[in-house]
Amino acid sequence: METSIHEQAAAALTELIETAKLHEGQLVVIGCSSSEIVGERIGKGSTPEAANEVVEAIMPILRENGLQLAAQCCEHLNRALIVERSVAEQRGFEIVCVKPQPKAGGSFATAVYAAMEDPVAVEFVKADAGLDIGNTLIGMHLKHVAVPLRLSVKKIGEAAVNAARTRPKLIGGVRAVYPES
Repeated sequence: METSIHEQAAAALTELIETAKLHEGQLVVIGCSSSEIVGERIGKGSTPEAANEVVEAIMPILRENGLQLAAQCCEHLNRALIVERSVAEQRGFEIVCVKPQPKAGGSFATAVYAAMEDPVAVEFVKADAGLDIGNTLIGMHLKHVAVPLRLSVKKIGEAAVNAARTRPKLIGGVRAVYPES
C-alpha cells in the first residue's frame, strides 16, 4: 500500500527529530520543492496542493516538540526563509520585506507563510537540523558542522529526501577531551 505525501512528510520529520535528538527551542530548516514531489523538475511545476499536504503534516509535529521552523524559499527569493516574527526577534535575525508566492518563493514557503501566526522573511539562519525535500540545497542554512542523516523515508511523493543534524565544532587538537554527547 502506497503512503500519502502527508504520511511520508510526517514520518520523515518524526524520524529527523528522533535521529537528531532535537529538543524544545531548536531551529529546523525545511526546504521543499512541490514540483519534485509531483515528479516535475524543481521550479517547473509548483503545486500548492502538494505543499499544503507537507505543511499540514509537519506543523503539528513541530508544535508538539516545541521546535521552531525556518521554511526555505526558492532561488527566486535567494533562498530566504520564512519564520515566525517571535523567532526572528528572539534570535536576532534581520527581517527583510518579501511575501512568498508559488512562482517566487515557492508553494511550500507560501503555504508556511499562510499557516504561521505572524510570519516574516529573513535572509539567513543557522539551524540545528534540516530536512531537504527535492534537492533544495538547505546546507547554507545549517550550523557548522552539518552531519548527514540517513532516514528510512527516501522520498516524499517523487522528491528525494535528505536530512542533516549539526554538532558543535571539535576544537583543541590532540590533547582535547570531548564530552560524550
